[in-house]
Parts: sequence; structure tokens; C-alpha cells
Amino acid sequence: MSIEINNESSIPVDEAALQRLATYALDQLHVHPDAELAIVLVDEGAMEQLHVQWMDEPGPTDVLSFPMDELRPGTEDSVTPAGLLGDIVLCPQVAIAQADAAGHSSLEELLLLTTHGLLHLLGFDHAEPAEEKEMFGLQRDILVGFAMQERRR
Repeated sequence: MSIEINNESSIPVDEAALQRLATYALDQLHVHPDAELAIVLVDEGAMEQLHVQWMDEPGPTDVLSFPMDELRPGTEDSVTPAGLLGDIVLCPQVAIAQADAAGHSSLEELLLLTTHGLLHLLGFDHAEPAEEKEMFGLQRDILVGFAMQERRR
């Protein structure tokens, strides 16, 4: 897997953990090992600009996803073709505020947001109740599996 992480924000982030999570999630979703993913961390000003430009909504948001080749999850018998998954853009400042409100660490929030963004890149959405149930269930399963893997490290 080619996973490029670029922290353009002023907040130090455990990039290695994000890399391990993305690798784990892509493996669980049977995405081709040659697929490419970029994760960019930006400050609130840059995220607000992207949020206005692409979603026509004011203020910074926590995560945005920009799919490229519209890849979908594979199966054990048939992995996703190689290609460009796209970009996940994270805002650590927003993640920190959300983590404080939720009562967990900022790293846990960034892992959740990375998983959420990755699922969007693979075509999942949460606009309808059934879609939300599927996406959030898969998101939870990935995060729980990853946490178990991390404990074994």
C-alpha cells in the first residue's frame, strides 16, 4: 500500500499510528496492495477554505474525503483493483475539540476520522439510516480490530 501522510498543521500527530490504521483498514476491506492513499493534516484556516469550496459550508470541519478512482471494497476472493483511492484531509484542531467533548484522546479521534474518511473514499455514505448503520458499523469494527492489533504490538 502506498500511504502518504503529510502534516501541514501546527499540531504534532502520531503519523505512524495513522499509517498503521490505514494499512489495517485497507487490508480488512480487501483493497489492492498497490492502491494509493494520501492523508493530509491541515490547520483550521485551510480546512475552512476547503469546507467552503467543496461543501459550501462555513467554518472548519473535522474530515473531508476526495475520492479519485472510485474504488470499492473487495472481497477475500477478489481484491479491489490497484488505483488511486484519493485524499483524506484532517483538521487536528477540530479533532482535539471533538475528542475533549467525547472524553477520549485526540489520537483516538484522529483514528476515527481517518477510518471515516477512508470509508467515504470507498463509496460508503451515511445520508440514509440504512447507509449510516452499515458505514458506522464497519467503522466501529475496523477501529475495534485495529485497537486489538495495536495491543498485540
